[in-house]
Amino acid sequence: MSRYPSLQIYPGRGLGFATLGASLHDVLTRLKAQPHLYPTIDVTYSPTQPIVAPVVLNLPANGLRLRFDGPDQRLRLIEILDFGKTQLSYKNIDLVKLPEEKISTSESAGCTNQQGPAFRHVYNRLMGPTFPGEYISPQGNADPHTGLYVLSYPGIAFTFPLKHTAWSPTADFVSLLSSNAAAPAKSLAIFNGGSWHEARQTLFTKPCSNPRSLALSTKGKEHQPDEVDLVNVCGGGIVEMIRRFSPPFRIVLGETTPQDLVAELGPPDAIYRKNDHRLSIHKTRRREQRTSHSSYGASPARSEDMFDTDQSSAHTTTDDSDAERDVDQPDDDQGKSSAKCFYNYFHHGFDIFVSYPSNPSPPFPQSVSSAHPAIPTKATDRLVATKVLLHGNVPGSYPFNRYRRSRWMIDPEASGAFEGLDSETSFSSLSEELRNIWKGNYASAQAEKATQNAIVLDRDWGDSPGSSYEVLEGWEDGEQVPRKGSAAPGGSGTTQIYGFPGMLFEVLRNDTV
Repeated sequence: MSRYPSLQIYPGRGLGFATLGASLHDVLTRLKAQPHLYPTIDVTYSPTQPIVAPVVLNLPANGLRLRFDGPDQRLRLIEILDFGKTQLSYKNIDLVKLPEEKISTSESAGCTNQQGPAFRHVYNRLMGPTFPGEYISPQGNADPHTGLYVLSYPGIAFTFPLKHTAWSPTADFVSLLSSNAAAPAKSLAIFNGGSWHEARQTLFTKPCSNPRSLALSTKGKEHQPDEVDLVNVCGGGIVEMIRRFSPPFRIVLGETTPQDLVAELGPPDAIYRKNDHRLSIHKTRRREQRTSHSSYGASPARSEDMFDTDQSSAHTTTDDSDAERDVDQPDDDQGKSSAKCFYNYFHHGFDIFVSYPSNPSPPFPQSVSSAHPAIPTKATDRLVATKVLLHGNVPGSYPFNRYRRSRWMIDPEASGAFEGLDSETSFSSLSEELRNIWKGNYASAQAEKATQNAIVLDRDWGDSPGSSYEVLEGWEDGEQVPRKGSAAPGGSGTTQIYGFPGMLFEVLRNDTV
């Protein structure tokens, strides 16, 4: 006998495991892990504004719809659209009685939705008395003879179809909804707020009280590291992690040790060894240019770090295999290379590259720290954090849902020259502001142009597309040359990499970082 999924309703908090405020990454990962319960998951988003417009998860086989805000990707609204596909209960009282045997998907395709709970059941057994609700007149293509009455309780609301001719603003809503003019509830909404009228005003912008992590929602805080709310890019090799409850944690690239990372952020979800060196050709070309044009002086954008854009951390499983060895590489260098690795924090939304110390990136030109240039790091054999990779989890991108969305901002106090730019800023605006910031601080106009041309990447190619990419155009030449047999750049795996001193941005075709 086929069983229905069984979920408890928690007004103002969630439905089953899905807690309001939970991240899109956590909820979608949990749903995909149970295909026998949630066989169909439809993701709806705006192709032009994927991190501004809400993201919607439709579960047609379960009669559910989950809405997430775009910028933070947190669950804001849970809707039950069909009461006949999931066994729902509140305080161990069923909302409706479902048949003993679940109807198959093919049989239910032509069936009408199971009627929801009647008003008397909601008012007398489930929720109790409440204030009058809100009547919505027939609109658009809806039945011109039937309106909707939204009955709200704190954190939950029921929608009842009501004959338009029976509606009167002076009528007692209890008598009205108990009459034959009202039908059983057609939908239910779970939200954070005192009523639906109050909640919908700030549904996608109100700060969430619950954590993003489902693990933090079900366990004590002592069992899980505090989640990171925001990442401040301060310049000069300083990255500040703003956390939910704990004090901020500053990562100083070239100094912060793996032990510091584990103590503050918890152990990584996975460790991936760096073994993709296909962009090393750009390093060689840069060194040659720097030698032949030594009269230009040193640019603040360090070429070695600017073009070392290894993306092997995109793997979602631990890979402890040794890095590929170069036959021309000395044994000591091979040993050091094998020790380098990415700490993958999927639930935080970023990777941290652990390597040997290198010179820190320059501070922003007009920042307070620029008056005190960064001191070059002494070469040692001690492993330290040298790079931080922040993942946007942009719907429609190739690595979607491998990481939680990580929100960041370029710290305005540290730079002191411009208003804060953040992860929701379009790259065209971001690039224009950063070009103004660094203007006049490059060794030459040619050096400035060379470091701000784009490299085109295509993650769809190769035996392991999730962890590698192909270079389609030269960094300096700006001449697009698609490979033979490939489609023109612009697929879901095609992106562009732009470089600024101490920072790299991967940009989609819709101008999203």
